[in-house]
Amino acid sequence: METAMEYGSIERELHIDASPEVVFEVLSSPEHIRDWWSAETAFEPAAGATGRLTWTDAETGRRDSSPFTVVEADPPRLFSFRWTYDEKETQAEAVGPGNSLLVTFELAPEGEGTTVRFRESGYRERGWEAAVLEAHYNDHRQGWDFYLPRLVATAKRLAAAR
Repeated sequence: METAMEYGSIERELHIDASPEVVFEVLSSPEHIRDWWSAETAFEPAAGATGRLTWTDAETGRRDSSPFTVVEADPPRLFSFRWTYDEKETQAEAVGPGNSLLVTFELAPEGEGTTVRFRESGYRERGWEAAVLEAHYNDHRQGWDFYLPRLVATAKRLAAAR
C-alpha cells in the first residue's frame, strides 16, 4: 500500500516517431492540444503566458476549466506549465508551488524520433489531507495514462503529414 509521502510526482518516458520540433508544436499549440488533450485553449507558448484549459463533457455539456501559466518554453527541448483546478486559490495570487501542479515535458532527439520525459509534480506541496492527495494523484495518474498515448498519436500523425 502506498503512503501519502509517495504521491510526489507522476513521471513517464515516451518515445515518439517525430522530430522534437513536431513534438514541441503538438505540446504547445492550442490547435494540437485540442486533438490530444481534448481541451479548448488559447495562449502563446512563451514563459509567463496565461490561459485556460476547458474540457466539455459531450454527454452532459458540463464544462470544467483550469487556469494555467507557461513556466518555460524552450523550443524544441522543453515546455512546462503550472495549472490548477481550484480557482479560489489562484484568483488572489499568482500560480505558484503551493497552489498548482507543475507539468514538464523535456524533449531529446533520439534517432529519427524524440524521447519525451514527462513529469507532473507539486501534489504534496498543495497541503491536501492524505485522502484528498491520494484521490487527486490517482485521478491525474489515470488521466495522463489516457492522454499521453494520444499525444504520441497526434505527433506521429503530424509528422507523417509533413
